[in-house]
Amino acid sequence: MSKKVKTLIMRELAERFKDVDGLAVINPRGINATKNNQIRRRLRTKGLKMMIVKNSLARRSMTEGKLKGFESLLDGPSALVYGKASISAIARALIEEKKQDEKLELRGVFFEGEVYVGEKGVKKVSELPTREEAIGNILAAILGPGRKLAAAIKAPGSKLGAVLKSIEEKAKEKEAAVPPAAAPPGEAPATA
Repeated sequence: MSKKVKTLIMRELAERFKDVDGLAVINPRGINATKNNQIRRRLRTKGLKMMIVKNSLARRSMTEGKLKGFESLLDGPSALVYGKASISAIARALIEEKKQDEKLELRGVFFEGEVYVGEKGVKKVSELPTREEAIGNILAAILGPGRKLAAAIKAPGSKLGAVLKSIEEKAKEKEAAVPPAAAPPGEAPATA
């Protein structure tokens, strides 16, 4: 490969990965073209992309930026899996792919300067919450005490209301059960 072609490829890689926060690395060895295309198609439906790279060019093109330090995952044939999805969603997708094809070797995941090596590392990352799940957990934690406080404030009032209502109902029952008082002779009974 000529130096000009290598330079163009390195620029393309740098441009493609400049906004990527994290990625996963797999070994595409042992996967035929049909399975490779099937994996790419399934990943694409989840908003992910897979790109087979030459390790030396990938190392040189990503010396700066958010992915600096992922080079330890590049050993032998490498395919980078990345996308707009959170890194845990990427790891979950790769675990699903591994279940469908045992030949697929998961090299690891890299994000926020941390390297999670091997299949164990990918499983560990897949257990992390996605961005949406984390936001939901934070909102639940924030709203939880407010709900408890509202319930604590509302509970005594509702108990008092229930007691007053039962007293009112008993008073109405007593009024209905008591016969009207007899009127003195010569007077008409009072009507309400």
